[in-house]
Amino acid sequence: MHAVLRTLPLLLGLHAGVLLAKGMGEDEARHLLNRTGFSPDYRAIQQYALLSREEGVDRLLSSVQTRPETEPPAEIVQYTPPSAIKSLSEDAKRDFRRTLRQQGAQLQDWWLGEMLTTRSPLTERLTLLWHNHFTSSLDKVKEPVLIYKQNLLLRQHALGNFGTLLHAVTRDPAMLVYLDNARSKKEQPNENYAREVMELFALGEGHYTEQDIREGARALTGLTLNPANGEAIFAPKRHDSGEKTLFGQRGRYDPDAFIDRILQQPATAEYVTRRLWREFVSPNPDDKEVQRLAKQFRQDQLEMKPLLRRMLLSPAFWDPKNRGTLVKSPVELVVGTLRQFQPHLSGSQALVRAAGGMGQELFNPPNVKGWPGGNDWINTATLQARRQFLDQIFRGRDLPMPTPQMADAPMGKGEMSKGERQAQVLTRALSRIDINGQQWLHQFPDSPTGRQQVQLTLLPLPASGMKDATEPMNEDWLLQLVLSPAYQLK
Repeated sequence: MHAVLRTLPLLLGLHAGVLLAKGMGEDEARHLLNRTGFSPDYRAIQQYALLSREEGVDRLLSSVQTRPETEPPAEIVQYTPPSAIKSLSEDAKRDFRRTLRQQGAQLQDWWLGEMLTTRSPLTERLTLLWHNHFTSSLDKVKEPVLIYKQNLLLRQHALGNFGTLLHAVTRDPAMLVYLDNARSKKEQPNENYAREVMELFALGEGHYTEQDIREGARALTGLTLNPANGEAIFAPKRHDSGEKTLFGQRGRYDPDAFIDRILQQPATAEYVTRRLWREFVSPNPDDKEVQRLAKQFRQDQLEMKPLLRRMLLSPAFWDPKNRGTLVKSPVELVVGTLRQFQPHLSGSQALVRAAGGMGQELFNPPNVKGWPGGNDWINTATLQARRQFLDQIFRGRDLPMPTPQMADAPMGKGEMSKGERQAQVLTRALSRIDINGQQWLHQFPDSPTGRQQVQLTLLPLPASGMKDATEPMNEDWLLQLVLSPAYQLK
């Protein structure tokens, strides 16, 4: 009977949330799905509108997966040991480096494709969150297989125990390369990971000392890579086994004991809570609420699922003043738009490049601090890139299409640069994405109520500067909505 009641509004075309008084309604359903996923379509909004807040949050959290749904290209999961590369000729080494770059592009294509098709958008949002928290990059690590395995690790622990995640990241091969701990040894400890794990990953500035960094670096010595297979190993002969003082306590700390000491610090729970708050609630965390949630987080032994559940059910999450206060990242904008309008796609590499042009290239954050996010996503150049992307995919068939020869033509005096030719090729690729806005609008009645439903589906805030409400619901009207500033927000 319950299943019948939930599907009845869909069959009758009724406004979800009206049939069952206990439902959160369409406005709150859109807010919940938009903040925890990628721009929901109207059908998903209707389904969640029938649920209470608690039911909706629990359904989302129960959907989180620990593995991707799509298989990666076979080429990117193969590891090449350094010894095999050293024996190559210079020409072969250049070919190998080119192959690695191609595999890196395939890896980016694979993940964005996973975001587009996943049945659990929250899973990929969390994986993206941790990718920007525990940063590593293809530019530094080089081997796509190591970055791929890190991506699997982040997804596996995305909503698990933060302590387990931090221990796993510390021993992750891509991280060992990215922050140079693979080369750290007792005679010459490298301080990069010891510093960043406290400053950026777990504690935040002001909660550790320079001595903690030096002693932590000593504790991490010996944690390195097996060059034969690219797996993390602990080499006792490289480890400094002497006594160390960490956070005022003396002992013979090894890598695991060092991470345990970090996890014991009260600041860890609060730091992670603030990170999740800025991702899901608002750019400016409420100090009292953060402290309350962090206290419960510590009591739960740093289990993240109960923390996120409390956060999503908190009054602050549902407060209207926090609507439209977060800026969509480039990946969220690209993936959300394509999931919402569902055009036919024949690959996602053009979408990867489009997001990169807006400032977010998957697997290549700018530095160890990751993408700053928030209002930093928007500047004159990136805003123009965002608008051009949306304009292109909604009107691509009406715009001039560059020919394939433009990208390959040699550059002469007055001709386009390589970057300009690449931009033309990207434009050509995006123009193949044909969003039929008129067909998409057919799911809504052509009436004032229908207009409200469209705007509610697409925007967290009312659109400003729209034309008269009596204007027909057509593709031009729809394009006005997606090009409005409110469409950039969540």
